Amino acid sequence: MFEFVRTHNRVLQFVLMLLIVPSFVVFGIQGYHSYANEKDEVAKVAGQSITRAEWDNAHRQQVERMRAQMPGADIKLFDTPEMKARVLDQLVRDRVLFEASHKLNLAPSDDKLVRVFQNDPQFASLRNADGSVKKELLSMRGISSDQFALQLKQDLGMQQVLGGLGTSTPAAQTVATLALDAMFQRREVQVARFESRNYISQVKASDTEIDAWYADAKNSAQFQTPEVASVEYVVLDMAAIAKTVSVPADDLRKYYDENVVRYTQPEERHARHILIKTEPGDTADAKAKARADAEAVLADIKKNRAAFADIAKKRSQDPGSAARGGDLDWFGKGAMTQPFEDAAFALEKGELSGIVTSEFGLHIIEVLDTRGGEKRGFDSVKAEIEEEVRKQLAAKRFAEAAEQFTDAVDLEEGLAPVAARFKLELKKAEGVQRKPAPSITGPLANAKLLEAIFNADNLTKKLNVQAVEIGSNQLASARVLSYNAARKLPLADVREQVSMAVVAAKAADAARADGKAKLEQWQVDAAASGAALSPAVVVSRNKAENQPRALVDAILRAKADKLPAWIGVSLGGEGYAVARVNKVLPADLTANGDIKQLSNQYAQLWANAESAAYLTALRERFKAKITAKAQTTDGAAPAPN
Repeated sequence: MFEFVRTHNRVLQFVLMLLIVPSFVVFGIQGYHSYANEKDEVAKVAGQSITRAEWDNAHRQQVERMRAQMPGADIKLFDTPEMKARVLDQLVRDRVLFEASHKLNLAPSDDKLVRVFQNDPQFASLRNADGSVKKELLSMRGISSDQFALQLKQDLGMQQVLGGLGTSTPAAQTVATLALDAMFQRREVQVARFESRNYISQVKASDTEIDAWYADAKNSAQFQTPEVASVEYVVLDMAAIAKTVSVPADDLRKYYDENVVRYTQPEERHARHILIKTEPGDTADAKAKARADAEAVLADIKKNRAAFADIAKKRSQDPGSAARGGDLDWFGKGAMTQPFEDAAFALEKGELSGIVTSEFGLHIIEVLDTRGGEKRGFDSVKAEIEEEVRKQLAAKRFAEAAEQFTDAVDLEEGLAPVAARFKLELKKAEGVQRKPAPSITGPLANAKLLEAIFNADNLTKKLNVQAVEIGSNQLASARVLSYNAARKLPLADVREQVSMAVVAAKAADAARADGKAKLEQWQVDAAASGAALSPAVVVSRNKAENQPRALVDAILRAKADKLPAWIGVSLGGEGYAVARVNKVLPADLTANGDIKQLSNQYAQLWANAESAAYLTALRERFKAKITAKAQTTDGAAPAPN
């Protein structure tokens, strides 16, 4: 009984609220129509415009959601033309579904809306005991209960547009069986590999070929050094500001006195109890009987204190503790109902209460042990307090310091004066690249800072980079000390590398030529293949038997109406392969997992395809079109559809 009294779920309710509400459509019915007359259209559905304001707002919300999921991530990574294009496409999709649900009258009735809200587990944290919505939680998100109901109705209506397709029967079982057989079909093959490495000794690279390979623009990237810069940089963050903060001893003592409760060990009690239940609606006779029972139990305990546990097992009506002899283990203040807590914390170790009345009934409490209440001395927590106060003062001063840092970076020549003024460490780094290696961490892995470093003016004029936000309460600036542009290495420096590339390419050509010649010969005279073919193996899409994927795909695509069938496959730089398909074997579905599960996966794929096709048809029906010519971050615009 007392377990649920200790449970506090308000915070959990708010978290669930944050998760549930953003899943709704980002525009309401009134807002949907109010946008129709706005200018700067980026898309249109059923004659209604989607404006740049909507697009920007939806993109901003998406970025904020991503940022919340990945704190500290560079916001620049989410502010890309590709993401903006996806957001606009999602807006169009949602608008199409909204329009379809409206035209098809799929919006749920008020009764159904109430049933969904009252029975769906995802809304449990938003429901009061009587099934009504917790308005205070909605107000935390800035919406009313009417707006919540409207959003929920829209969301459910849109779900119904495609919902039926996901649960419909995709096709007859024979069709599913044929599809699965084609996917997991097996073929017995023999393979001859013509590997490039075996032809290297037969080819050479001439000076003319080396010069031509080096000059070919397609190969330039292989011989190019990346652009690199040597930089100095500084970082202003909370830790840096905290180092400059001094805290007088008197302030530390004052902070200790004002927060002494934080340095006091909370009091706890280890108690056991016996409960005689009562209910609020009990009659006077029932209440009198319960009290008489409790007084009788108390009298028995006073006669024999050692029998408390045995009596609790027999007489206590608290199912959570009776079997343990009434033992409630250790608990602190706030864990129990108030009358019980007041009585328990008024007792010392070994003391027995009288009859204590709470909303659950009548209690008899015995305190088995006590702990806590000790206060840590000022000297023992002085360093801890100083660190805490420094952080608080640093947080208050950061905004001002950040503004001063930004101005100083713009005004000073070089970063040394900035570092000295703010007591920052001036760091240097060599070989900084526009796109850092995955192993690089810290400020020089920040895309926004790197973009500023490699700005043309900053590279040529050696200017201080304007302060860049690289994280929460973190600003950085850098200055280029030296810069080497990307350049193509001289042929003399890479001649051996070019020669090897030419030889490898010629060896691959020789392997392919030999393989194709053998294929033509064996197609006419299979016996001529002799021992060149490997022993027969059975391959399938999920059992390649160490064969290259390109070869396996070609084997399974080969026509099998006349066997044996011969195929040849180029393996790129690795050479060539010839395969002879001897047999076609049925799929072994049991070896690929549960047949029912595979059938369900196939059904889901079919349903997804039908949903996509239906959505395409709806887009055509409601004349959905992206008309955006708007510039994104890099000047690109999503392609109209």
